[in-house]
Amino acid sequence: MPACYLAELNPEQRQAVEHGVGQGSGPLLIIAGAGSGKTKTLAHRVAHLLVHGADPGRLLLMTFSRRAASEMTRRVQRIIQTALPAEHPSRHAPINWSGTFHAIGARLLRAYAERIGLSPGFTIHDREDAADLINLVRHDLGLSEKAKRFPLKATCLAIYSRTVNARVALKDSLTSAFPWCANFEADLGLLFEAYVETKQRQNVLDYDDLLLYWAEMMGETAIAAEVGARFDHILVDEYQDTNRLQAEILARLKPQGAGLTVVGDDAQSIYSFRAAEVRNILDFPHSFVPAAAIVTLTRNYRSTQPILAASNAVIGLSSERYAKNLVSGRDGGGKPSLVTVADETGQVQYVVETILAAREAGVALKAQAVLFRTAHHSGPLEIELTRRNIPFVKFGGLKFLEAAHVKDLLSVLRWCENPKDRVSGFRVLQILPGIGPVTAGRILQQCEDATNPAEKLVAMRPTGGDSDWRGFAELVQTLANDNMPWPSDLEAIRLWYEPHLERRYDDARTRQSDLLQLESIAATFASRERFLTDMTLDPPSATSDLAGVPLLDEDYLVLSTIHSAKGQEWSSVFLLNAVDGCVPSDMATGTSAEIEEERRLLYVAMTRAKDELHLVVPLRFYAHQQARRGDRHMYASRTRFIPDAILPHFQRLSFPRPRASADPALATGQARTIDVGARLRGMWR
Repeated sequence: MPACYLAELNPEQRQAVEHGVGQGSGPLLIIAGAGSGKTKTLAHRVAHLLVHGADPGRLLLMTFSRRAASEMTRRVQRIIQTALPAEHPSRHAPINWSGTFHAIGARLLRAYAERIGLSPGFTIHDREDAADLINLVRHDLGLSEKAKRFPLKATCLAIYSRTVNARVALKDSLTSAFPWCANFEADLGLLFEAYVETKQRQNVLDYDDLLLYWAEMMGETAIAAEVGARFDHILVDEYQDTNRLQAEILARLKPQGAGLTVVGDDAQSIYSFRAAEVRNILDFPHSFVPAAAIVTLTRNYRSTQPILAASNAVIGLSSERYAKNLVSGRDGGGKPSLVTVADETGQVQYVVETILAAREAGVALKAQAVLFRTAHHSGPLEIELTRRNIPFVKFGGLKFLEAAHVKDLLSVLRWCENPKDRVSGFRVLQILPGIGPVTAGRILQQCEDATNPAEKLVAMRPTGGDSDWRGFAELVQTLANDNMPWPSDLEAIRLWYEPHLERRYDDARTRQSDLLQLESIAATFASRERFLTDMTLDPPSATSDLAGVPLLDEDYLVLSTIHSAKGQEWSSVFLLNAVDGCVPSDMATGTSAEIEEERRLLYVAMTRAKDELHLVVPLRFYAHQQARRGDRHMYASRTRFIPDAILPHFQRLSFPRPRASADPALATGQARTIDVGARLRGMWR
């Protein structure tokens, strides 16, 4: 009799789940088409390994968000609760090694820090902190005073990050992704060298370092063998989104591929701007000897067959891919609509009228989504939704660490944890009234030169010895000496910060709720160090940074970029600007690889729809890049990804639809003659 927990799987899912369960099992690639039950399959495979004797402590599960890892482990627990007897040791054993690549990297780096020349007490900079630090180095080197405008801090960090993650030379990175910065290659090389030296001097790592240090550490044969031996099974989700650095880490963890399972879909590889490399998944089977086994999941549980037929036709024109045609058990529903409108105004009218009609027919606003290639494409629609009082949420709000008040609080904690962290200290000191950048820099320099930075702060009187400084210095000294049990130290920082919060922000009460939420989150972590690491790598959303006032309505329309929509699904989906210049973006047609990724982007958008799909084609649209070239409206043709050959998969419409005339004479072509002139003359009689 088959195991009861496997009974709900289809044959392909079960084949993937049951692939070699021993410690020496070969590598496995699961190609999981959109809506094919990828998470369900991976969770069942983990559970199946545990049921067949795998040690939970020797299993590594890597996902692309902490929430995904948590959801995966919850699913695994539910499955093994039914599959194992109550007395079985694995029934309640946690999977301790689960999380993002960056989080796992941070844990391993702390464990091996002293062996690779790191201090275990290193702190981690988020993207904004890293940009601030690179900006300080940029100024110190005098690069901001060049005769030609030097790239800004965010651009410098983006270049550095892409170069590191893609494992390419700086020159190649500039040529492929930042050609307008190519003239600064030599200066950028100096900047990045100084940036790395500064980070090492201050004992801080940025996001990219968590992977880079891990990869370099695994370059040491003895350490690689030791780390690889910790795990009998390694499972990686969303493998199509990995970069070369991550693929390199996996190859060094399991050189023969033993116990390695990766899950992904090459057709949904859309993050090359983050240095994701589609070749990782395309080349995976041939990276090992013998080659990896491949299981393809093609049974779609989301969309109707007509939507899948159109989606298959679009991706079927791709130049290189794993062959698969998604099939659905849902034969009903109409073909996707390919709607031609005159301009953006017509596009907005069509979308709004169709959405409201669906709502009247019982489809909630939350079950409908409007997707777009670039965030500014939704501007005209947002104005109309606001005018009509239709509530909506646009994905892409700030995270906790990007909210100023939360950064203030965490910077105090980081600086106390690592007094060499100059970026955190610089931010913290300027919270105090009367302390600006110059004074803050002077204080930091004195602290760096001191044997005990906390005692040095207490002895200082930079603002005349007032209570603001005294209370602050004493707080830092207490926290630096670790005299408070976790998480009481975070509460102490909040109580000190609250008067400054009210002084600095008009919406202090709303922001205070964020800080109280932060305390609640902190209570779930075992230590200050673990809290700081996890909050930096995967912060939750901040309540005060939502677009608009939250909870205005229990039902609301979803607006989202296609990139942010990946992994989501809605009953009805609208795609704006399905024209060349938008999909594909005119900024992403320089190479065949870029064009193929744009094709995959359209495929991802189409496969978000369960019941209805509308692709809107405005003949004339506003071009933001034409700001200084006269008329900023351009004419465009239907996206090249829907050529004439696959048009039969779509229902073609025009909007507005022709309306029958109410005048019988007009309907028969016999127009009445009206003497308007006589009427006008009669106005004066």
